[in-house]
Amino acid sequence: MSDTASDPALSFAPLRPMLMRVAYRMLGSIADAEDVMQDAYLRWAETDRGAVRVPEAFLRRVVTRLCLDHLKAARVRREAYDGPWLPEPVVEAEDEQDDVTLPLMLALERLSPLERAAFLLHDVFGQSFDEIAAVIGRDPAACRQLAARARAHVRAERPRYPVERAHGQEIAAAFLTASRAGDTDALRELLAADVTFYSDGGGKRPAVARVMRGLSEVVRSLAAIARLLAGKPAQIVRTGLVNGLPGFVTREHDGLLQTTALLIEDGRIAAIYVMRNPDKLAHLEREMH
Repeated sequence: MSDTASDPALSFAPLRPMLMRVAYRMLGSIADAEDVMQDAYLRWAETDRGAVRVPEAFLRRVVTRLCLDHLKAARVRREAYDGPWLPEPVVEAEDEQDDVTLPLMLALERLSPLERAAFLLHDVFGQSFDEIAAVIGRDPAACRQLAARARAHVRAERPRYPVERAHGQEIAAAFLTASRAGDTDALRELLAADVTFYSDGGGKRPAVARVMRGLSEVVRSLAAIARLLAGKPAQIVRTGLVNGLPGFVTREHDGLLQTTALLIEDGRIAAIYVMRNPDKLAHLEREMH
């Protein structure tokens, strides 16, 4: 056995980014995905690694099964969640682009755990149905059906007209200015007629208590928030893609981080996703230091 194979840490480390992507997309939580990584590493350390022909496939199977177990408990927690639930935000580097956007992750939440696994492993990570069958314990035909069912549910959530990155950031900057100023005329120009507004505070910080829908309601909500925040400026920490969507990270007047992601279609903002729950922003806080 080579030094890399004999040392569990050395053989696990190169595969960790891929495994983390699988776990995060399955769970929608960086913290939960990190827990799964820890469990997967412990299992890898206890495995006869010399007998594993394809470590990547073996570990993806371990991680997916751990995620399926985790989702049973997560579903119970989500039902008791205070206000709208959003996945933990991932702010991507300049050279990154993720097609698993925030709306798609929300759509995945509505799938069964097995549908989610089949869809992600096949459509996102390019695994064959034979490989998926070995992971989730169903035959290939059943896996194909699971993925097809999932695809039908999430098809509408894929961006129909992905916005060019620079243009997306221009719209995000204009939205930041208009929303902080409470400029209702500018907001009406930026927002789509059927815009939705999600704000996740998790019961830890003030946030909109339900999903706001429609231009009038969203503009009214944003104007009310602007009045509450008058004289309490926020600092822009980063701009870029938040879960694959144009957005920005701000440090608010209370000293805590906040992320805003915008779904843009036909040049208008179709959905606004604001993360305020400090528990879900802890990983970003660590990155800032």
